[in-house]
Amino acid sequence: MTPLPLRLGISRCLLGDEVRFDGGHKRDNFLTDVLGRYVEWVPVCPEVEAGLGTPREAMRLVGSLQHPRLVTITSGTDHTKTVEKMAAHRLRELAELDLSGYVFKKGSPSCGIERVRIYNEKGMPARNGVGLFARAFIEQFPLIPVEEEGRLCDPTLRENFIERVFCYRRWQDLVESGVTRQALVQFHTTHKCLLMAHSPQHYQALGRLVGQAPQHHPKVLASLYGDLFMKALAVKATVCKQVNALQHILGYFKERLGAHEKAELLEVIGDYHRGLIPLVVPLTLIKHYVRIFDVSYIRDQVYLNPHPKELMLRNHV
Repeated sequence: MTPLPLRLGISRCLLGDEVRFDGGHKRDNFLTDVLGRYVEWVPVCPEVEAGLGTPREAMRLVGSLQHPRLVTITSGTDHTKTVEKMAAHRLRELAELDLSGYVFKKGSPSCGIERVRIYNEKGMPARNGVGLFARAFIEQFPLIPVEEEGRLCDPTLRENFIERVFCYRRWQDLVESGVTRQALVQFHTTHKCLLMAHSPQHYQALGRLVGQAPQHHPKVLASLYGDLFMKALAVKATVCKQVNALQHILGYFKERLGAHEKAELLEVIGDYHRGLIPLVVPLTLIKHYVRIFDVSYIRDQVYLNPHPKELMLRNHV
């Protein structure tokens, strides 16, 4: 498991700090009380750090989708350049912190990452914008997993985000230690089943890239693999793909199982496939047999323990 804590950026109001335009906060108990035990938060409030104060006049995005302006609703004061200047400075600081993820405040004209309202010249809103600071962050750090706190209420999206955070930290550790062909083969091998559960197509493409490693300079290889690796994990894992990964694992020790044990495991995987039990049930049984038979190849698969079990991310049906 990755050395903890991980360092994640976060919209400061989500930690309970009273920095919103109305002087309030949007404390998120899961982020502060549960995930907070495993990460080191780096709080950011673009508007406060830009010197706009608390409380302050409410703002909204106006104009074009690609180049919106951040304007106060009542007085019409344009704070775009002020926030953009702050963002440029803050992103340079964040680059030194090796963030492994970022949780943004949904709907915020500075921090929202999707469906943020942008108003046209007639004052009509369209929900297709991205907050000024969030856009700058994503452009600067395209591989870092990002999510909004509202979407983390969905257990599937929550698991996907946190899984990507831990995987990205492992990738950062590999890059820091040096991406040799041998190290990359090992990294790719231990993430095989996890990648299969997300995107078999990306897994195959990554395998071809690893096979072509001698053709690339190490830095180029790291860039190509890291980009494709994170794109693979951004693809949602589905029940069918999870079942395929489970059956693939089963194939490594099914000959060692008796008829009863094999039937039981297949039944449990089938129950998961039908939505009767959560993923943690077949995984627990598989890990039991992996320990008994000491199947090192499967024991080392990140898929079995991609994040702390205390987060209970695989306990939903």
